[in-house]
Amino acid sequence: MERSRGRNAGLGLAVVSALAFGGSGVAAKPLIQAGLDPLHVVWLRVTGAALVMLPVAWRHRALVTRRPALLAGFGLLGVAGVQACYFAAISRIPVGVALLIEYLAPALVLGWVRFVQRRPVSRSAAVGVVLAVGGLACVVEVWSGLSFDAVGLLLALGAAGCQVGYFVLADHGGDGEESADPVGVIAYGLLVGALLLTVVARPWGMNWSVLTGTAYMQGSGIPAVLLLAWIVLIATVAAYLTGVISVRRLSPQVAGVVACLEAVVATVLAWVLLGERLSVPQTIGGAVVLLGAFIAQRSTPKAAVPEPVARGEGVPAAAEGELSSGSRSA
Repeated sequence: MERSRGRNAGLGLAVVSALAFGGSGVAAKPLIQAGLDPLHVVWLRVTGAALVMLPVAWRHRALVTRRPALLAGFGLLGVAGVQACYFAAISRIPVGVALLIEYLAPALVLGWVRFVQRRPVSRSAAVGVVLAVGGLACVVEVWSGLSFDAVGLLLALGAAGCQVGYFVLADHGGDGEESADPVGVIAYGLLVGALLLTVVARPWGMNWSVLTGTAYMQGSGIPAVLLLAWIVLIATVAAYLTGVISVRRLSPQVAGVVACLEAVVATVLAWVLLGERLSVPQTIGGAVVLLGAFIAQRSTPKAAVPEPVARGEGVPAAAEGELSSGSRSA
């Protein structure tokens, strides 16, 4: 009975995490349209969340000396890289399209397993990859010569690539006697990401007056500072924490599947709040992308080939890792 309650609570938290992450793009786009550079929005999001998570970072300060490479890599790829590429992408292409492209990450992780770690992958995993790529072709309407901005599509693919790094680093972070608490990794990932983004975004040149003004969603004015507060507190801090706790109460596979709701939530919110409607083929393609991601995330690699594998090169977090429930851009 107790186990059932814990599982139900974990499922609820996973849904909350997906809903929270899914709302970041629709809150960020009006700020970008109001005059903020996408990198500045990312900097505000990550820096604000890092400040909120400072007490957590202090509690896990031993990680700085125990796992410095993990924290640096997680901050660079899992935080700064994913966020920057995704927010830059939504400034050029629809939110739903950007997030669906990012959900190629589970398929790309399987490519890492097959071609970098040289481990065989299951047939169902290969089917998931094919479905995801085929669905993506429908989303971007390849028969029309790509109906969206090419740079925006490349940025979305960059977000997917950075998310692969997130999955792989999360896997290494949970291995062996030196396993790292995921909450601490998230806290320091945000701090490292904030420092890196400060150098790249140069916030001292930001148009700060936008934050004291009004941003618009389909003609309706909303205080810009409220949108920023949502992005920092709900779509970043609450989303990451509920996602991590849900993984501990559920299996990583179940939590990862629930996280696919993020793309659905973002697409629906972008339709309702921003007027970004997808065509019927694009909607079908989006469903196929999510189906492919679902299959890819649930598929574990086959047994390793007889070649020696370096210590720590286990199954990536997209299939087995402790942090696999986080997309963590949207």
